[in-house]
Amino acid sequence: MSRDRLIAGGLFALGLAALGGFALSQTATAQDATDGPGPNLVIEVAGSTTGTITIDMAPDLAPAHVAQITALAQEGAYDGVVFHRVIEGFMAQTGDVEFGRNGGDLAQAGMGGSTKPDLAAEFSAATFDRGVVGMARSMDPNSANSQFFIMFAPAPHLDGQYTVVGRVIAGMEVVDAIKKGDPDANGAVDAPDYMAKVTVAP
Repeated sequence: MSRDRLIAGGLFALGLAALGGFALSQTATAQDATDGPGPNLVIEVAGSTTGTITIDMAPDLAPAHVAQITALAQEGAYDGVVFHRVIEGFMAQTGDVEFGRNGGDLAQAGMGGSTKPDLAAEFSAATFDRGVVGMARSMDPNSANSQFFIMFAPAPHLDGQYTVVGRVIAGMEVVDAIKKGDPDANGAVDAPDYMAKVTVAP
């Protein structure tokens, strides 16, 4: 695939500008890990930081997206995939199973998807608060595939523009510690942290 799947274009630039003076709270808004109906996506992070992130998926908001993510996780497709774009005070992006494999050539990381089809947008009234997980896409709203991002801070300009698929309910401190990228290179990360293992729990 040749389309760069990211929080892209004007929306991305607007997000950086809007967050320029934002003081990021150190208090996670994530709930206790026992909350939420699931399924839960459990991500074991490795690299410069280690730990576990648990995401309560939201099939009520985005059934097709959640089904695709959980299927990819169950197939092991996310294992070893890097956090290729990480921007302080904004978000951490991962999930490029095509070009984002740890130890490989990451020159095209962020431009790929998976062998599964792209998805029609499932926009909702859910807001992009700290800890919320959304699907990355190209400028085409119906181009999300496998990549997703986790918010470090609220980004209201994304509301209704990207599909919300879940929320971090445990391990937000691990999200905060993910290695950050170069702001001058659109958040591209040198020697990035990665998802060593991704599983699905009820």
